[in-house]
Amino acid sequence: MMPPPSSPPASSDAPSASPQPFSPSALQPFHSAPGPTVRAVHDQFHGDLLEVSMGPQHPSTHGVFRMVATLDGEQIVKLKPVFGYLHRNHEKIAENTTYLGSMPYTDRLDYLCSMSTNWAYALAVEKLSGQAVPDRAQYLRIIMAELTRLVNHACLVGFLFNDLGTSFTPLLYAFREREKIIDLFESLSGSRMMCNYQRFGGCRVDPTPEWLTAASMLVDNFPRFLDEYETMLTGNEIMLARTQGIGRLDPQHAINAGITGPVLRACGVDYDLRKVDAYGFYPRFNFRVPLGAHGDTYDRYMMRILEMRESVKILQQAFKELPEGPIMDPKAKIRGFRPKAGEAYGRLEGPKGELGFYLISDGSPNPYRYRVRPPSLINLTLLEEMCLGHTIADSVVILGSIDIVLGEVDR
Repeated sequence: MMPPPSSPPASSDAPSASPQPFSPSALQPFHSAPGPTVRAVHDQFHGDLLEVSMGPQHPSTHGVFRMVATLDGEQIVKLKPVFGYLHRNHEKIAENTTYLGSMPYTDRLDYLCSMSTNWAYALAVEKLSGQAVPDRAQYLRIIMAELTRLVNHACLVGFLFNDLGTSFTPLLYAFREREKIIDLFESLSGSRMMCNYQRFGGCRVDPTPEWLTAASMLVDNFPRFLDEYETMLTGNEIMLARTQGIGRLDPQHAINAGITGPVLRACGVDYDLRKVDAYGFYPRFNFRVPLGAHGDTYDRYMMRILEMRESVKILQQAFKELPEGPIMDPKAKIRGFRPKAGEAYGRLEGPKGELGFYLISDGSPNPYRYRVRPPSLINLTLLEEMCLGHTIADSVVILGSIDIVLGEVDR
């Protein structure tokens, strides 16, 4: 059970002969006026408001990302996220590359979660072409996707505690477990991070019995790591003080902005594409979707912990039920692939939220249009709303709890 959120300090109602308290409406002329990156604007009640640029080269921004924060003392009264410093023209490159040639480029979007990104792109192409996927390949895709979720969430928690300024130790614990999983990815695909594992109609390599045994043992031992992690972190007094009631997000506001993934479910919204779309063979698995109650940073942390426990359940079922058979559709055409003219949108529940690929085919070897729906970018759109009224130190923690990767933001 999650501890109740801490209450903010009560404000005094005693009358005062001093000037009227500061009102955000006093900032309206400043909000709408253009100006330089760093400046100070005088306010008659509180003196100067300082505009501070954090990034794009800043250790707390998780990559080349920039936050322009307007501060009243330590309190944030305006925050503007600025990105584009890592833009690599992924979508336009893909429109000038064959369908298969774009698969390795998807690895570079969310470079922590290449297995999931490969699958999302493969889903879009398979919808476009009508290709079937063998049962064994469907199970292998779920195994890779849930192992990726373990990697992503464990690292997110470690980075979050680093952002809190408490200790570097949780991140080292997370990377210890991450190392075991990416060792498996390397032995299967030949690469530790850019796996390029999926193919249209199946998977590229069938794991050996030794690989499956090692992966199953890792999954069986993973709950011990989670117990150790939670003992160290969940009840930590610094963690509770710095995350409960911080960065609250209203469920309706999150829905209207298109927020997905753990950030949305922390608000109490029951929306998980593994249940909603029932893609792959997820309907065959028994698992629940954890939900938060307050939509704050603490709930976003707990979503990752609870989702890792559910991923372990899915993986244990998948290893137990993994069928024999081919890993590629015998009719799948890889080289010289030309889907018929049409359009398709493939999406899945990535570790960070809904990851989708929209493709338009004109019958040529290359997509006529290729667009990515990255969860990191969409989830960033409400960063200002979550940070307003909090301190500049809180903004670092709130950003960390959203879980972004800049390769996906700037694509």
